[in-house]
Amino acid sequence: MAVFDLTESELRDRRSMKWRRYPADVLPMWVAEMDCRPAPEVVRALEGLLADGDTGYPGTRMYPEAFASYATDTWGWDIDADEQIVGLPDVMHGIVEILDHFTEPGSPVVVNPPVYPSFYEYLEWAGRPTVEALLTPEGRLDLEAVERAYTGASRPAAHLICNPHNPHGMVPTADELAALADLANRHGVLVISDEIHAPLISAPARHVPWLTVPGGETGIVVTSASKAWNLAGLKAALAIGGADVATNLRRLPAQVTGGASHVGIVAHTAALTDAREWIDQVMVEIEQNRVLLASLLRDHLPEVSLAAGPATYLGWLDCRSLGLDNPYATFLERGRVAFNPGPAFGTGGEGFVRMNLGTSPEIITDGVRRMAASV
Repeated sequence: MAVFDLTESELRDRRSMKWRRYPADVLPMWVAEMDCRPAPEVVRALEGLLADGDTGYPGTRMYPEAFASYATDTWGWDIDADEQIVGLPDVMHGIVEILDHFTEPGSPVVVNPPVYPSFYEYLEWAGRPTVEALLTPEGRLDLEAVERAYTGASRPAAHLICNPHNPHGMVPTADELAALADLANRHGVLVISDEIHAPLISAPARHVPWLTVPGGETGIVVTSASKAWNLAGLKAALAIGGADVATNLRRLPAQVTGGASHVGIVAHTAALTDAREWIDQVMVEIEQNRVLLASLLRDHLPEVSLAAGPATYLGWLDCRSLGLDNPYATFLERGRVAFNPGPAFGTGGEGFVRMNLGTSPEIITDGVRRMAASV
């Protein structure tokens, strides 16, 4: 059964941010929510929870244990769930708490733009200046730019990476990550790897967890099942510490490590444990949507190019050849289709928009036609 077969009419009944932010004549293809049917295994777990009245405070280690099992089976990554994993309320709040716990107040943090806008938003909220080390034009880590950032006047304490990368969809190689780990360790920089998109990678590309590369044992991975299984409204997340930092990670206060929702924990655990075939089907359909989008752009907007990274369900569209001052505003005002504006992703985002491919082929087709009609 298809995952992305809901009609626009059905989707407009939803009350989440994606479908309620814009007026009803705007086609929303922006924030990272998928227009999918839920995983039946997650639905059954939640139905049982509610039927039993089991909606209290979290009280088990089921989520860390489920993730450890999933990581071993999927990536060959062996984790000691009790020693290395702590709970978090969600990924971005968890990152802020980890920075506060491991680094001095106000110390700068390196990011690799164009990158997830919430990195900037939450780091500003946390009082952490950002130091940019831009990706290469191909969307890969630029290790020379990283070293310049590490050795510059700001002397950053941490480096927040996106593995795999949002919005490019780039999947770092083991060699790239090992070289980055070597740089970080030589300069005393804590690497925090946001790996929330890791289950969303099309073969033959393969996720390399940060803690599996040589030198990665000094860093921390943050992750959640929320993105891949479309559970953003059921908040829960995890932090996994490398061997050198796991003991200190476990010292995070209980207000942080116990902050996830019990309902979210049950949903995420069911996803990782029982809904693995569902995510496989999601990736089949996402890859089909990626191919469809490339074809539609060739036919209707050949000036626009797609960064064809193998990860995420997000398309990074280069619209610079259209000569528009603000592609996001043009597509919204003239075409009535909403994307994420490229400048929100930091330096290198000008002239780009991010499109959500986690939807039906019909909506992708309509979205491109609206884009073409607006220019």
